[in-house]
Amino acid sequence: MALKILFITNYDKPGIHNIRPEAEMMIGLKRRGVDVEVMTRRRCYWGERLAEAGIPVHDFVPRRKFSLEAVRTIRRVLREGRHDVVHLFNNPAIVNGIVASLGLPVKVVTYRGQTGNISRWDPVCYLTHLSPRVSRIVCVAEAVRQSLLGVVYDPAKLVTIYKGHDLAWYDGTVRADLRELGVPEGAFTVCCVANSRPRKGADVLIAAAGQLPPGLPVHFLLIGQDMDQEPMLGLAAASPYRDNIHLIGFRENVLGVVAACNVAVLPAVKREGLPKTVIEAMVHRVTPVVTTTGGNAELVENGISGLVVPPGDAGALAGAILRLYRNPEETRRMGEAARQRIGLHFRLEDSVTAHLRLYQDLTGKA
Repeated sequence: MALKILFITNYDKPGIHNIRPEAEMMIGLKRRGVDVEVMTRRRCYWGERLAEAGIPVHDFVPRRKFSLEAVRTIRRVLREGRHDVVHLFNNPAIVNGIVASLGLPVKVVTYRGQTGNISRWDPVCYLTHLSPRVSRIVCVAEAVRQSLLGVVYDPAKLVTIYKGHDLAWYDGTVRADLRELGVPEGAFTVCCVANSRPRKGADVLIAAAGQLPPGLPVHFLLIGQDMDQEPMLGLAAASPYRDNIHLIGFRENVLGVVAACNVAVLPAVKREGLPKTVIEAMVHRVTPVVTTTGGNAELVENGISGLVVPPGDAGALAGAILRLYRNPEETRRMGEAARQRIGLHFRLEDSVTAHLRLYQDLTGKA
């Protein structure tokens, strides 16, 4: 009999690109002969896409970290479906899925997408990744796996699988006209796509802008939820480059804006995984500048496909931006190398194959 996998996740979210690698991986497994089912919202873009690919979709999403309704629903599906593996992708799915699996002959796999925030001293973690019911933890980057080596009691449970991409997914991106955002034509543009959270380091980027030589035609676009609110408003207003800092906030066509920029910066200071915003910039030949936090340095080869700087170091970040501004040909070469790196080392086919091998190893099924 074919391998039978139940994935539990939540695709009822805006933006088809956010979760595309995950959903396309499931479709890829289906094409490889795996019996795939998914528990998620049915009436959404990816629910429809999965159904069109012949994958049964159980129309349910666990909303809370523990819910009797969720436990009963998941347990019923597992008992009736006799799945070999249940793969859980977020905390509500993980907690409820683990409880629902108790006493059933199903292997439990969890997904971990960032470093940090798991501790042997936190009792809540034993309801998630540290539960003895978990057979494997799929880490989105090697940095995530390394961060868990001293936390998980059995390191053999940890496996690194990069999310896979297909360059063709992004071929239809229409470059935005940055003049509509107040950027003068011919400016050297630096974008940062992230929600306004302290760990994303947007304040470090604004500080870096203030350390550039005065008067350069370098413009900064900060895009994401609450990027146009305090404290970003106050930080930008106090910067010597205040007139060149554009706080965009949330925007639907973010890929079009990114594709029109020269450089994409993710100045994160902690708890990164394998950031999709960096991958999307690289696919569009936009040269990335990242910190060493999380899996960033696994994405970007320093000096080849982008630049890597220490986290929280505004001076080093300013130096990297200035280097790229002063060397347009080097910036262009790095952008080309960035796209090639994603196309060669972060492929959808490789992600599908790695997951298939994981499930085969767990179950003994070919």
